[in-house]
Order: sequence, then C-alpha cells, then structure tokens
Amino acid sequence: MSLTKTVFAAVAAVSLALPALAGEIMIEDAYARASTAMSKSGAAFMVIRNMTDQDDRLIAATSDVAQRVELHTHVSDANGVMKMMEIEEGFAIPAGGAHALQRGGDHVMFMGLNRPLAQGDVVTLTLSFEQAGDITVEVPVDLERQPAQAVNGMGGMKMGN
Repeated sequence: MSLTKTVFAAVAAVSLALPALAGEIMIEDAYARASTAMSKSGAAFMVIRNMTDQDDRLIAATSDVAQRVELHTHVSDANGVMKMMEIEEGFAIPAGGAHALQRGGDHVMFMGLNRPLAQGDVVTLTLSFEQAGDITVEVPVDLERQPAQAVNGMGGMKMGN
C-alpha cells in the first residue's frame, strides 16, 4: 500500500472510531465483519447510548451492503445449541442507559451481502429508532477485531468475553 493510501486509511479509521451523535442517541465503537471473504452474511456491532430521559427502541436497520438487514440475537435451544433469530420488536434502549450490540448477543445482521466485507471498508448503516428517528452511521469493517466489551445493566462499560 502506498504512503498516501496508508495515511488516508489511518485518518478514515480514526474519524470513524469517534462516536456518532444524533440528537441524544450516541453510537459508539461500531464495527462490521463477515466470517469469511466468501460469506453471504455479515454483522455490525456497537454500543448505543440513550442520553435522554425517555426510553427508546431500535426498531430497524437498513444498508445497501445487503439484500436484507435484520436485528438479531442468539438464543439457546432445548439442546443447548445456540442459534440466531430475528428480533422483530427490536432492542430497548433505556433512558440514560445503553445497549450493546455484540458478538454472541444482539447484533445487526446483513443477509445476502451485495459485496464482500473487506478489512478497512466502510458500511453505511441507517438505524431506525421509535423516538429518535433515523440515524445514519459509517461503520468500519474490522475483520481482525476480537470481542472485548459488554455493557452492564447500569449502562457502564465492563470487560467481558
């Protein structure tokens, strides 16, 4: 990679790492990934903070990177096997609190990818909230990222698996 491309990629990564703030909903630490280069699906993860005194709910997401975008979670079936399922009612974002979309838990699912998610790419993602409306976020693709953080019930950050 040339020096110009390296500098541009570094500036883009730093600017995308900053929190997105729309009204009083803040999107932090967003990133996307696919399990392999040939995957037909991918996912986005982030922390959503509600800085208001009114509960809100993430009810939908859209992106041109995939044929369908759904809100998903992981659940354990009767045999202890984990599987993903769509959460049609969305995710509650409590007043003054936060909700983590993280690997192994709640997340935004890209189904029928229109293109591969390559390291350093950017995915435009629009999140739709009941109260805050639509918030568009530029989400960097990070295929090397390891899960590291979770949000506890009080909205603070803690280390987790």
